[in-house]
Amino acid sequence: MEAKKVSSVPLLKTPLNGWHKSNGGKMMDFGDWDMPVQYESGIFREHLSTRRYGGLFDVSHMGRIKIQGRDIVAFLQHVLTNNAESLKPWQAQYTLIPNDNGGLFDDAYLYHPGEEFFLVVNASNREKDWEHLQEKAKSFEVSMEDETSLVGMIAFQGPLSGRILEGLIEKGTMPEPFRNSLSEFTIMGTNVIAARTGYTGEPIGFELFLPSEKTEEIWTSLYEAGREEGVVPVGLGARDTLRLEAGMPLYGHEFGFDPEGREIPAYAFPLTSMATSFSRRKGNYIGREALRAQFEEVRKLRTDQYKFNEILNKRILPLALKDKGVVRQGDSVFHDGKNIGVITSGTMVPYWKFEGEGANMRITDEQDRRALALAYLDATVSQEQEQELEVEVRGRRLKGQLVRWHGRSEAPPYFRAIPVEVKPDTSPSPRSSIAGKVDLLIKKSLENHQWRQRRCVNLIPSEMTQSSLVRLLQITDPCGRYAEHKELLAAFEQEVFYYQGTEFIEWVEKRLVEEMRDFLGYPLIESRVISGQMANMTVFSALVDFRNRTDRRLEQARMSMVMNNHISKGGHLSSQPMGALRDYIAKDPVTEKYAVLNFPVCQDNPYRIDLEETAGLLERYDPELIILGKSMILHPEPVAEIRKLLHSKQSRPILMYDMAHVIGLIGPHFQDPFAEGADIITGSTHKTLFGSQRGIIGVAFEEGTTEFELWKAIQRRTFPGAVSNHHLGTLLGMLMAALEINAFKEMYQPQV
Repeated sequence: MEAKKVSSVPLLKTPLNGWHKSNGGKMMDFGDWDMPVQYESGIFREHLSTRRYGGLFDVSHMGRIKIQGRDIVAFLQHVLTNNAESLKPWQAQYTLIPNDNGGLFDDAYLYHPGEEFFLVVNASNREKDWEHLQEKAKSFEVSMEDETSLVGMIAFQGPLSGRILEGLIEKGTMPEPFRNSLSEFTIMGTNVIAARTGYTGEPIGFELFLPSEKTEEIWTSLYEAGREEGVVPVGLGARDTLRLEAGMPLYGHEFGFDPEGREIPAYAFPLTSMATSFSRRKGNYIGREALRAQFEEVRKLRTDQYKFNEILNKRILPLALKDKGVVRQGDSVFHDGKNIGVITSGTMVPYWKFEGEGANMRITDEQDRRALALAYLDATVSQEQEQELEVEVRGRRLKGQLVRWHGRSEAPPYFRAIPVEVKPDTSPSPRSSIAGKVDLLIKKSLENHQWRQRRCVNLIPSEMTQSSLVRLLQITDPCGRYAEHKELLAAFEQEVFYYQGTEFIEWVEKRLVEEMRDFLGYPLIESRVISGQMANMTVFSALVDFRNRTDRRLEQARMSMVMNNHISKGGHLSSQPMGALRDYIAKDPVTEKYAVLNFPVCQDNPYRIDLEETAGLLERYDPELIILGKSMILHPEPVAEIRKLLHSKQSRPILMYDMAHVIGLIGPHFQDPFAEGADIITGSTHKTLFGSQRGIIGVAFEEGTTEFELWKAIQRRTFPGAVSNHHLGTLLGMLMAALEINAFKEMYQPQV
């Protein structure tokens, strides 16, 4: 937190000032605002309650600047570090206000609700930021309005915040469940703009913007709705401990100037990398060259090529104290007796303990405290090796250790503290003889088999119960053998096998292709892929090969745009940039993100595609590939409807359906994608299909067409691209499963 200021000017007051004083708020001067540092329960209780239940924060002291005008995007691109052009309506982004030297006037958040833009800046920097932005605005056709006194701002953070907030909505919807998403809704007749943003590290949290005169009414309704469940009002003290535990910067500590009066380079703090763009479309914005030079030094640090220099000679890293005590801003840090830096923020922080491992971790009622800090240290100090350091506190050296982070937030609903002394158990198993290990392996394997096959009912939908014949055939010869083969033009385009003794597996593959042709309803089948994920990767690789077929000398260009179902709306992981698609999709030069366009969904059903909105998107964009199919699939996919929308496009996209979870249901009782217009079907063979764990690709291209070359690319990218040993044992089991599905599909499919 900032130090108190001595001033004769009356302190500014937020719309909640009276509420704070009436409800036990201990008030202080914070950047010329009269703000609560804590309530009667105290900082630690407010911190812990936010982490476990929820906390309400009055953040109306933050500056809110509305920006309008014809040149608004050009202006924002010039005065901010992030890519404002990439910010779509109803999104927000963390950004920085740079100076020419690569330092900062401030860090900020840019919000884009609908057609508007507004910038939220730190309370203590509001006047300075305003003057700087006003000066720069003279070169652009924009206008700015300081709405700090007109618009109230409430932060509601913590595990219960989403449920409580949603329960008060009268009209409208919550923001999409992604950080930085925005929405507008009505509470108690008041229009509220909500953003999934915050300054606590909580995985679930919101910041609300509403008319100043309605702020106390909405605050009170949120508090009354949550107080019985543990929600508390939170002052600036716990706001500071929460942001420190989350590793977030505070201007005047991690940004601004060091204790010796030297400006802290923006890239000294790791979060700057997420808030800075060097897109060509941003032009020569303020501080670009200085920031770029700092970025290059960060790149060298990450690739072990760094040498000490004046461009970036220090960075800010998290430090945990191992000795008893508390460190504060300005305390010196030592390594091997040498002064290597200074603490920028430090205090004692409480935390909840967790028990269990992995997905079984659970929050307990047990709590503890730990001394945490952020430190401005020589750039050569290694964070990854978790080096031990010393911090000088009042003439006494206390042991500390660099850590990668103080806590993590990627496992909702809780932020999870990671104390320095807590490490995973990596101790080796008790030593025993090889014979003893073999006995133990066999014993545990048989016990597991009996449990899974005899004593429990498996409800995992991605694990089909195989027949005894399918299971048995998988362990017979040719299990463990090779049978590589590919089409050879010199052999009249026949498949040529590279290994001897493969006649049987050649026979199996031909029979499997025949059975899958009968089942899928199209003759082009690739059966060698060994998972649904590999099937998708093979198709993506083939599409890249196909789009570059006219010139093999150039660097292969990736697919320019793909349309798919977002993973939060049921889309397959393998169809996302975080999954198999990642290495085959280009970056959008405007957004600097992977060029993926998500299907819009119906407001009353997020698992059904909104075809009217989709039609509008397809009029504006030209994806090369459209991927239908979901892991969370509740309805047939609109294959025929999408195909109809594509008729008018000059260059028609490939229409693919990843049927991993429903491929065993192809036919009149669910849907027949090839009959409806799909070009490609992929899937795994062990969910609704009866098979062993493998993948399958089906293609509906006629020989002699341009697209038939894509089929040839799929074959090439299967082998030698994706597989060598294509798991011949499971292939044999899959043939049995194909026979079973063709024999029993009319009885089986209507029951699913």
